[in-house]
Amino acid sequence: MNSTFMAKLGQVERKWLLVDAEGKTLGRLASEVAALLRGKHKPVFTPHVDSGDHVIVVNADKIVVTGDKANKKMYYRHSGWTGHLRSMNFATLMQKKPEQAVFLAIKGMLPHNRLGRAMVKKLRVYAGPEHPHAAQQPETWELRG
Repeated sequence: MNSTFMAKLGQVERKWLLVDAEGKTLGRLASEVAALLRGKHKPVFTPHVDSGDHVIVVNADKIVVTGDKANKKMYYRHSGWTGHLRSMNFATLMQKKPEQAVFLAIKGMLPHNRLGRAMVKKLRVYAGPEHPHAAQQPETWELRG
């Protein structure tokens, strides 16, 4: 009798993947990187186990959005104090912290529970082409889109 394979946390082999965001659309990049962080590209994918790889995203400052999202897409944060809701559009966020826009897009596509919080810790986003993870020997991952 064949039984379904269920990966256990100790059995998962993690690789380091390098993704170049230059010229890519924000949402398409985010959905594919979220799938890499979850481990959905692996044959041993198990929904309740963090079986994903470490992902390094470079050139986050060269990401693009379609339409008028640069001006209309808003990001909000709140300090918890009355009247302290802060908002910023995509264009302003890309000037100040381009890696934050990519990070938030990917984080929003992961599960919203403790498993998703563990997965997002394996994500590193950098605005330029350099990253400090050369010792991990990351493999270049080519995106589909």
